[in-house]
Amino acid sequence: MKNEIILVTGASGCVGQYIANWLLENSNSELFLWVRDPKKITSINLNNPKIKVLVGDLREANKFKKELTQVNRVIHTATAWGDPKRAKEVNIDAVKNLLSLLNTSNIKQIIYFSTASVLDKNLNLLPEAFTYGTEYIQTKAQCLSQLETHELSTKIIAVFPTLVFGGRLDGKSSFPTSYLTEGLREAFKWIWLARWIKVFSRFHFIHAADIAYICGHLATSDFEPAQTVTKNKIKKLVLGQPHTSIDAAIQTLLKWKGMRKVPQIPLWTWLVEILTILLPIQITNWDRFSLRQRHFIHEPVTSPESFGGISYAKTLSQVLHNSGLTKQ
Repeated sequence: MKNEIILVTGASGCVGQYIANWLLENSNSELFLWVRDPKKITSINLNNPKIKVLVGDLREANKFKKELTQVNRVIHTATAWGDPKRAKEVNIDAVKNLLSLLNTSNIKQIIYFSTASVLDKNLNLLPEAFTYGTEYIQTKAQCLSQLETHELSTKIIAVFPTLVFGGRLDGKSSFPTSYLTEGLREAFKWIWLARWIKVFSRFHFIHAADIAYICGHLATSDFEPAQTVTKNKIKKLVLGQPHTSIDAAIQTLLKWKGMRKVPQIPLWTWLVEILTILLPIQITNWDRFSLRQRHFIHEPVTSPESFGGISYAKTLSQVLHNSGLTKQ
């Protein structure tokens, strides 16, 4: 039997490289890796005979019509933000064009990456994502809404990563470092101030290695999410560990740095809103909505344990350890 062909878009990104590595090590699938710049792939030997590299912008899908008709599964991680025009072209238009070029008789599954920010606690689309969201949030919400009625909707599994860690800060990893892991350096610069504040918000996080484990199992097994799915509604999986709180995260950082606890001042939502008015702080409508929402938790969440596996980083302490940060 011929090996399946899996297309990974955004394959040079942090999550894309973790996924491609997992598939190379744990499956017999052939991989089409779609990238704009192959030089950014630092963790994969592109001479591997199981790999074919497609070099081009996602908006240039017509260049790869022949290859796309051969694909059996798609893992779509590529995205854009910052520029509203490019965000729409990449996050909506290019996705629809990509799907239109797939051979419906060959395609078995499409794993579409969105963001947990567009969902409420019960995994329903937030109306505020359409009205208050940044260009990234809005285009992700719009695309998801359109995919729910797409002719391939029953073959789509939409995954919604929460806060993503990945790579290392000490240069000892071949994987790219995620924006959140990079931000740990800045977080430690301000931990002396943050320890005086008690914040009540809760959130989920996940490591890119655990995202790769989940997507790898989805793409190489007959796993079906437990979620009940109505006709023309896509399956949804929020990727994350059980929720923690910002206050608990601060305490973990303090312990890691060997800093003592101090009396904390509760930072209530109403106080934050007053400070944004009194101080020269510019916040967007989405920022304001997020402040009022306060908790960013979902039910259920999916982790490697959902597949009988063991997470690479289940706790924030493990995240810090795997990020190469020196413990004091």
